[in-house]
Amino acid sequence: MNDYISTIIRHEFFQKTVASLITILLILIVLRIVHAVYERRTEDVAVRYRKHKIVSFFGGLAILFALAFIFTERLGGLIPAIGFLGAGIAFALQEVITSVAGWIAIAFNNFYQVGDRVQLGGIKGDVIDIGMLRTTLMEIGQWVNADLYNGRVVRVANSFIFKEPVFNYSANFPFVWDEILIPITFASDIRLTREILLRVAEEVVGDYVPVAHSDWEHMKRIYILEDTPLEPRVTISANDNWIEFILRYVVDYKRRRIIKDRIFTRLLEEFEKAQDRVSLASATFQVVGLPEINIRMKEREQATVRT
Repeated sequence: MNDYISTIIRHEFFQKTVASLITILLILIVLRIVHAVYERRTEDVAVRYRKHKIVSFFGGLAILFALAFIFTERLGGLIPAIGFLGAGIAFALQEVITSVAGWIAIAFNNFYQVGDRVQLGGIKGDVIDIGMLRTTLMEIGQWVNADLYNGRVVRVANSFIFKEPVFNYSANFPFVWDEILIPITFASDIRLTREILLRVAEEVVGDYVPVAHSDWEHMKRIYILEDTPLEPRVTISANDNWIEFILRYVVDYKRRRIIKDRIFTRLLEEFEKAQDRVSLASATFQVVGLPEINIRMKEREQATVRT
């Protein structure tokens, strides 16, 4: 019995298996220590999440390389067969491989990160998880108006970043431009209307402007961008029915619906105060004329004939 156990212990495969287990255990301990260190030193949840994914990925690669190194001589005769098998697996799983490549590109090229609002693969929503194969979104829109959650959790393959545009609403510049259209009658005070729009916009979104300027300057250091006005602006156009005022402003991408509600509420209050000088327009229809109608009644014609 002792000789049998001694033979097993001296066997090359048993020794390499033990060495593999010890190596895996050491790598897992190192990963645990690294995770503990950056979790204590990183306060940003999104950065901590991304570091956790990257460290875990490289830990898995380290385990694979270690096992390959330990069993290299043992598997040397199988290398040609493994090569052909690997080529077949790569062809069959090309979508999976592309998704893994997409995950690496997302991690190192900053396409988006957890918490960003993106449109990916035709789906718009907030990123809540970035896995090795799929990105998970909390969807917004669809049957729900504006930028509100509809309750669906959508998983999109990471390979989509190589196939379709990635729209990021929050990377580098977490603001979007929004517009409000206000129609007023031709008899209204145009100058007063412009003043009301600008005053209300400054009151509601004025605090965003300095922060937006700072983020825009940061964008200019990364990309070739021109200066653009970030303060609220009002433009006018006219048609046959009314004068149309367009209020344009920057707003936090997650608060667009709330800010628009606040602006509309304040505008209605101000317009009510100035109702003798500013009147909101509505669609009107003018009947220019009707063609002459010739009505012939058969019964009256017959009566006339009998007479």
